Amino acid sequence: MDLNRRSLIKGGAALGMGAGTNLLAYAKAWAQASPFKVEPNAKINLMRWKRFVEAEDVEFMKLVAAFEAATGAKITVTNESYDDLQPKASVVANTGQGLDLVWGLYSLPHLFPQKCLDLTDVSKYLGEKHGGWFPSAEAYGKLGNKWIGIPIAASGGLMNYRISSMNKAGFKEFPKDTAGFLELCKALKANNTPAGMAFGHASGDANTWMHWLLWSHGGNLVDKGNKVIINSPETAKALEYGKALYETFIPGTASWNDSSNNKAFLAGELHTTVNGISVYVAAKKEKPEMAADMDHAYMPIGPVGKPTELHLPFTMLAFQFTKVPNACKAFIAFMMDAPQFNPWIGAAQGYLSHFLGEYDKNPVWTADPKTTPFRDVAKRTLTPAGLGTLGENAAAAIADFVVVDMFANYVTGREDIKGAIAGAERQAKRIYR
Repeated sequence: MDLNRRSLIKGGAALGMGAGTNLLAYAKAWAQASPFKVEPNAKINLMRWKRFVEAEDVEFMKLVAAFEAATGAKITVTNESYDDLQPKASVVANTGQGLDLVWGLYSLPHLFPQKCLDLTDVSKYLGEKHGGWFPSAEAYGKLGNKWIGIPIAASGGLMNYRISSMNKAGFKEFPKDTAGFLELCKALKANNTPAGMAFGHASGDANTWMHWLLWSHGGNLVDKGNKVIINSPETAKALEYGKALYETFIPGTASWNDSSNNKAFLAGELHTTVNGISVYVAAKKEKPEMAADMDHAYMPIGPVGKPTELHLPFTMLAFQFTKVPNACKAFIAFMMDAPQFNPWIGAAQGYLSHFLGEYDKNPVWTADPKTTPFRDVAKRTLTPAGLGTLGENAAAAIADFVVVDMFANYVTGREDIKGAIAGAERQAKRIYR
């Protein structure tokens, strides 16, 4: 996932971009009927992740403007990179001032759950109205019986590949298991059309694909009781498989950030990677011949025999200390109502996938078959907690790259298997004490 690009993915928003004609009239009617009554002269400071598909941001700001006009509220939106979101949100949580809403990633609300406004009424309103929440939404949004955040959408980390390169490597379709995937990567390297995935501190790419790598072989950081169990034969097998993959990869993946694979793929240097759909969206605009030769596939199934994917959710939280709690709740509810959400998710062109059942029907998922695999990522995703409980500890473990560093230390030769596992075990035990 290209998380730090300065140049935006432009255009291509055939779906939803003309759908705002009657938005203001609808917004006014919605505000009248809504159970969440906005405080007079409400001012909301909202911090969100930096956009990657420009059309998505255009559609988002349309619904912000409609909400403001309909309710009299004023929303100030600031955009921050993935790497800056968490520390800035944590400072605000500690100081109790500066922001009302944060639209962050992964399990951000679980880093400071006691500072999050109870959004259970918002989740109930949305779930009952829009086809119910997928189980992963409850895992990300809830702490006990209370919703501390609302998962808005998820960015899928799936296989992006060049069809011709796969065929030349001797495969008619993308391998469905890890054994076949390794053979494909070996053949791609031999043909000088290599694969490559980030082993560096890439908040999106590295965390998503390396948790898949660990889980696909039966390894886990913690068990159901949150006891650290990373030191296992299954983890060792995952590390060995990871090193075998690394040896087939394009050089430099140990230092890759979230934008590195996008740039290499679009430059024609990389032929298979794990990413959101942003590479394809960019290719359709900038390199249509490349886009015609691209497709997407689910992550291969490992020895555990079932999908073990981790995708990147974007969850919105409201701080408990906000002076406008009703306005915050109203905005989240308004954003996820169908007349706003459908054009917005369409404008994202597959980069963002929904957590509510109704939005399976959005035509963005079928207009282009290459987009369809991304429809179901919020249904398929596990959480960073794995077998354990998604709480402050699990949130800290993914923020500290515990699993990523374990793999990187082994595949690059900084540690042997025992040393890499021991380092992860020490780090995890400090977190889960």
